[in-house]
Amino acid sequence: MGGVDKPARPVGGRPMLHRVLAAVADAEPRIVVGPADAVPEGVWVTREDPSGGGPAAATAAGLALLDPGTTTVALLAGDLPLLTAEAVADLLRQLSGSPADGVCYLDDDGRRQQLCGVWRVAALRGALDRLAGERGGTLDGASMRALLAGLTVREVAWAGTGPPPWLDCDTDEDVRRAEEWTR
Repeated sequence: MGGVDKPARPVGGRPMLHRVLAAVADAEPRIVVGPADAVPEGVWVTREDPSGGGPAAATAAGLALLDPGTTTVALLAGDLPLLTAEAVADLLRQLSGSPADGVCYLDDDGRRQQLCGVWRVAALRGALDRLAGERGGTLDGASMRALLAGLTVREVAWAGTGPPPWLDCDTDEDVRRAEEWTR
């Protein structure tokens, strides 16, 4: 998108990031890893180390702010304008009582949407430690695929009403499609 701050881009009259945060309005705390621009009041903000270090480094930065007793976390991309509280609740139900380390949606092509999922914090922390150890102590540039390797992931298809909650907006065409669904 030519360097545009995607999460700040509006869909349905609201920034995509605000739409994602609304889907987890009952979460405490809500943490955004990235620039503090356009982050609503009451939402914590942090940055990965180094800045721009990728999704594994961002996951570590966000987890570092959680209370030690936190057991479950939603990892969500900031450009999911169709995500709803219903979709997050479905993921939480799918994880509850399951031995899986996490649950994420599968898109229509059968790809895991790893940044549209709910995860057990202890499993993520263990995976971060393992990955940092494999990479000489750094998470800079590490992918979510590498982070989640070895974790037990339950994959679910969207069976709810409405558009797919995992649709991320990487192109202008994606934004146009999301706009159509929000009308």
